[in-house]
Amino acid sequence: MSPISAPAKVLVVAGTHGNERNAPWLLEHWRRHPEALPRHGLDLELVIGNPAAHARNRRYLERDLNRCFAAELLADVSQDGADLQRARELVASHGPEAEDPCLVALDLHSTTSAMGNALVIYGRRPADLALAAGIQGLLGLPIYLHEADAAQTGFLVERWPCGLVIEVGPVPQGVIQAQICRQTQLGVEAALAVLAAAQRGTLRLPAELVVHRHLGSLDLPRHPDGTPKACLHPALQHRDWQPLHPGDPVFADPGGTTLSFEPPPGLEGQPVWPVFVNEAAYGEKGIALSLTRRECWPVSAAWSAALSAVASKLAQRGTPL
Repeated sequence: MSPISAPAKVLVVAGTHGNERNAPWLLEHWRRHPEALPRHGLDLELVIGNPAAHARNRRYLERDLNRCFAAELLADVSQDGADLQRARELVASHGPEAEDPCLVALDLHSTTSAMGNALVIYGRRPADLALAAGIQGLLGLPIYLHEADAAQTGFLVERWPCGLVIEVGPVPQGVIQAQICRQTQLGVEAALAVLAAAQRGTLRLPAELVVHRHLGSLDLPRHPDGTPKACLHPALQHRDWQPLHPGDPVFADPGGTTLSFEPPPGLEGQPVWPVFVNEAAYGEKGIALSLTRRECWPVSAAWSAALSAVASKLAQRGTPL
């Protein structure tokens, strides 16, 4: 059954990474106490993204679930494994073409980096930009626009017509903290409020959207065998969203020698804004921090129209609060 003929839900996913414990804990609370989450009349599907990894308190079993959603990978029958199979299950059960479809995906994450309460969007889909602009207008959250990175693809929300990540940190892996849960809840509440306004035709977006657009990533300096020669410099730790200039300290070797920031080709002579600084899970991906450029974009009426078109197909079977 297509989403055109069936009223659709908002998919809220927690535990896409099994060692991120805050959002799953919160999601179970919402299941037991539906009144704890203002739904604005929207019908929600609350799902643990990777229950097998969650049960083991591991990020994933064989491959990162949040890199398993590229269309070609999902369709490749020669590729298998528990995490990829779970990605296929999520799309089959809750995707836009499922019998009980979802059209919007809110993917809830936590990070060891000092990202605060932040949004992540992938590419420039108009409905995603409108949803992010609406949330930023309500809460002022920073937005990381991840695009043009061939090494990092296949993100969950890309398989739904509209979606974004709510990312909150810092918090250690495997640890639940009250303030992280509270910030996560505020982000979800704001997203649902924006979707409900788009459905009612009362959506009002700010004039500008502030994004931090992905430019590339830096890895730690490494020995030939792959082990780190240096670690993150203390002056950069917990400095997400703060400008980094050429010559600023970025790494330190075991003897205390500072390694200064040398901009990659094409980024010389201009500040960049690091995000996901020293994220524990990204070491395996060769990422010590990602570099962004802070940009202000005028909000387009076409974004609002795209989000309203999606929101008009959302069911209203939830309890309005």
